[in-house]
Amino acid sequence: QVQLVESGGGLVQPGGSLRLSCAASGFTFSSYAMSWYRQAPGKERELVATVTNTGGSRNYADSVKGRFTVSRDNAKNTVYLQMNSLKPDDTAVYYCYVRIWLTNYWGQGTQVTVSS
Repeated sequence: QVQLVESGGGLVQPGGSLRLSCAASGFTFSSYAMSWYRQAPGKERELVATVTNTGGSRNYADSVKGRFTVSRDNAKNTVYLQMNSLKPDDTAVYYCYVRIWLTNYWGQGTQVTVSS
């Protein structure tokens, strides 16, 4: 079955960096675009970044452009989110996401807290 397992979250000071990872299994990873979403307390889940199946194209939410970078390693079935210049507003649970044949799959999420 499809599994997405995020890691790399934690507590970081404003201006700091974190790198999230999402290990995927149960499907042909190199065939699907992968995305990162986040959900802050009291807010709706929002799309942060998407990378195409080959890694050749990436899209970002305006709020993270220039600070976050999404990438993938198809040999390792892993997608990454490098987050730099973190702000308190980036505090949220971050989720890995893939859509396969009209079905949405989510990881369990990893907490990112940006605070001094």
